[in-house]
Amino acid sequence: MENKQEISSDFLSKVTAESRTVTELLCEVSKLKKGDIFVVGCSSSEILGENIGTHTSLDAAAAAYEGIQEVLEKYGLHLAAQCCEHLNRALIVERETMEAYGLEQVNVIPQPNHAGGAFGTIAYQRMKDPVAVESLNQMASAGIDIGGTLIGMHIHPVVVPVRVNPSRIGNAIVICARRRPKYVGGKRAIYDENLM
Repeated sequence: MENKQEISSDFLSKVTAESRTVTELLCEVSKLKKGDIFVVGCSSSEILGENIGTHTSLDAAAAAYEGIQEVLEKYGLHLAAQCCEHLNRALIVERETMEAYGLEQVNVIPQPNHAGGAFGTIAYQRMKDPVAVESLNQMASAGIDIGGTLIGMHIHPVVVPVRVNPSRIGNAIVICARRRPKYVGGKRAIYDENLM
């Protein structure tokens, strides 16, 4: 059910600022390149301090989206907004992202109260030419999990956790992750420190 309680503008501004800071920190640590995919899973309920899926809020989702998207535009990254488990964690991306990465479109429009979640809905409303895809085929280079939404399946192996401060957006625990190339060659190998 969508949250009908009044959320203060101060709280929403804080969510936007925290989202911006977390995204900026993760982008810096992850050494991302222009055109990389950045996946975000977001529980608006958890942002409000409620259990995931119980107090959907378009306002909270929009506040997080605003801070995240501002940074991704600056770095030239593609946002993949993960929908909820009822859509099997399908993702909303721009059509150009789908085409650039050879992803397959599926037919669904996320809804906040039924299937998709608030963050997926906001992404679908705000992107220029949004499409839903079933999978990123593990092609994301980094991502943010806001509130325990489980994004790791979308990131290139090997997925490496990244600690950030703040460690919460609103009341939601934040877990960040980035990819790193697999190590090969065993104990005799020498590795490029810039790829670690």
